[in-house]
Amino acid sequence: MQISAADHQRIAQAIEAAEAKTSGEIFCILARRSGDYRETGLAWATAVAFFLPLALLPFGLTPDKLPPFDRLEWSAGQTATASVVADYAIVQAAVFIVALILFSLPPVRRLMTPKGLKQHRVRGAAMEQFLSRGLHLTRERTGVLIYASEAERRVEIVADEGIHKQVGEGAWVEVAQALTKAIGAGRPADGFVTAIDRCGAILAEHFPPGADNPNELPDKLIEF
Repeated sequence: MQISAADHQRIAQAIEAAEAKTSGEIFCILARRSGDYRETGLAWATAVAFFLPLALLPFGLTPDKLPPFDRLEWSAGQTATASVVADYAIVQAAVFIVALILFSLPPVRRLMTPKGLKQHRVRGAAMEQFLSRGLHLTRERTGVLIYASEAERRVEIVADEGIHKQVGEGAWVEVAQALTKAIGAGRPADGFVTAIDRCGAILAEHFPPGADNPNELPDKLIEF
């Protein structure tokens, strides 16, 4: 999902207009993804390899009936031998490899990743960006980060302590929902403009501009 140069300019203008009404600072980031979730593929492959062969046993699908073992000659009582146990382990290993390849495909991996893990990963990435971009270093501790993660379709609004004490988390829910909906509809630029306008209105209510209102952060959207 690419944002055009014209849309970047529109977003920058929205930030400038919003910050003219408040002493707060707004910074925007659009990330392609906030994690690769490789542990998800490994966890699912392990679970499938362990439970699938066991689930087939009640239906009579023992190792001697699965390829390539079905072509071997089996003697009476042989299914209780260590050889068959080893064959069963080979079946599990084969299932694990196939499942790991399947769950390593990025679309499948993201689909099978628990919602809570995605939320945790996006939140962590947003906090990392908040600190690395210096939003916690504004003069009045009034920095606000609007962070959107495209692959997860999640948005995090991170406000510095100066704002959080007066506004709280609830004020940002509608802002995050509006941007999330726009990203899902393929209109990220429109979503950012709307989110910026709403953030600006919230900040203007609690943090009006003073006589000295320096612009402490770049008025632009960062993509990576």
